[in-house]
Amino acid sequence: MLNNLQHQKIVIAGGSSGIGLATAKLLLAQNASITITGRDQSKLEKVKNEFPTLKAVHLDSSNTQSLQKFFSENGTFQHLVIAVSGAKGGGPFSTLSLADLREGFEAKFWAQLQTIQAALPYLQKDGSITTVTATSSSARLPGTSGLAAINGSLEIMVPILAKELQPLRINAVSPGVIDTDWWNFLNEQDKKATFEQFSKQVCVGRIGKPEEVANAIFSLISNTYINGTILSCDGGLK
Repeated sequence: MLNNLQHQKIVIAGGSSGIGLATAKLLLAQNASITITGRDQSKLEKVKNEFPTLKAVHLDSSNTQSLQKFFSENGTFQHLVIAVSGAKGGGPFSTLSLADLREGFEAKFWAQLQTIQAALPYLQKDGSITTVTATSSSARLPGTSGLAAINGSLEIMVPILAKELQPLRINAVSPGVIDTDWWNFLNEQDKKATFEQFSKQVCVGRIGKPEEVANAIFSLISNTYINGTILSCDGGLK
C-alpha cells in the first residue's frame, strides 16, 4: 500500500544539505509539510530562502534537551527522516584515532538514537522512521572499520526496533559513495581521485547522487508494507 504524503508532517533531521536536503526537496514536491533541522544556521537560512514553505529549525541533534524541546513544540507528526552524520571515524585501524572514532559515534550513532527517542512520543503509530546509515557497515573496505562500527551498530538495531515499536515502521537506507559535503574533508584533487577510484568499484560505473538516495528514502516512507529493512543504495559497490 502506498502512502499519500500530501499535507503529512515530516521532520528531516540533518536536512540542510546533502541527502537530507535532497529528500526535503523531493517530499516538498509531494506537497508534504516539511520541517528540517540542522546545526549550520547559514545553510538553514539559505534553504529557507529558496523554499519559503519549508520550516527550518536550528537544532543540535546531539543535545537531548534541545531535541525534547523541539519535538514538544513541533507536536504530532507522521514521518521522521534522520540524515545527521559526522565525518570522523575513518582511516586504517592501526593509526585510527579512537578519540576521533568516539566523536564519530557522538555525531551519528548517538545523535540518531537520541533523535528517535525524543521523537517517539509525537510520532503517529501509522507513521515511519527512516534513518540514513552507510554501506561501510557491510562493504568490508580497508580503512572503514570505524565507520562500519558506527553504521553497523545503527543497522543491527533496525529490525529489533521494528518489532518493539510496531505498528510504527522503522527502516534504514544504506548509501554508497555519494557526492555530498561529507567528502569536504578532502581537497578537490584528492576528492576527484577518490571518486575515480570508487567509480571503478561500483557496478554502475559512477558515484551516486543525493537525489538517488532521496528516492530510496521516499520509497520507504510511502510503502507502508516495508518495515525493519536495510535498503542498499550503493550502485552495486563491490
